[in-house]
Amino acid sequence: MEKTFSERLAEAEERIEAACARSGRARSEVTLVAVTKTWPPEIVSEAIREGAATLGENRVQEALAKAPLCPSADWHLIGPLQKNKVRHALSLFSTLHAIDSIDTLEALARVQEQTGARPDVMLEVNVAAEPTKHGFTPAGVRDAIRAALERGEVRLCGLMCMPPWEPDPEASRPRFRALRELRDSLEREFGIGLPSLSMGTSGDYAVAVEEGSTHVRLGTALFGRRNAAAWKPERSPDSDSYFV
Repeated sequence: MEKTFSERLAEAEERIEAACARSGRARSEVTLVAVTKTWPPEIVSEAIREGAATLGENRVQEALAKAPLCPSADWHLIGPLQKNKVRHALSLFSTLHAIDSIDTLEALARVQEQTGARPDVMLEVNVAAEPTKHGFTPAGVRDAIRAALERGEVRLCGLMCMPPWEPDPEASRPRFRALRELRDSLEREFGIGLPSLSMGTSGDYAVAVEEGSTHVRLGTALFGRRNAAAWKPERSPDSDSYFV
């Protein structure tokens, strides 16, 4: 029999707690982000009722269409942010995990100055230097931090990564460790705090927690495999809004 969401959530919580214990950390140091990408509002609403407090979406427009149909939750953007979606993103998300260009940081700073919104911001690092992946190089992330500090509006809180998928979660450990060590060196270099590390997904989140992750992004581990007929918001033909 297929597991329910509450059973999967309890299992994930147990694994996170065990990983925290192995690494001498408190369970409260890790935020479980339930990735609701392509899941319809009724499934998301049920997940919230079962205890999912923090939700992650990859696309701004999907979250904007879905959020009004769901009970209250803390929404995080875990995918790239396009410059033309910044204002919309600031109306919903408390945390942006994957800022991947200085242009986007500049756009974010401009809109924040106008709106007063202050989400937590993480910079995505391409830890494996994959040509098909978003993210800063270790050298490039330093330039991004300088740009953010010069503007002052952006509240940097940490780094994020998405290593290559590996069947053995242990293969991701060096990538997670590299991101943590990069974060530590950036804190010393710039004299700032970067407490957040968004790393670890359904296949490797226990290893990520052992290496210092503060935000694990779980989709399949909580919801099961996505239906081929994924839910998508429809776009209004005469505006930038989305409706269902």
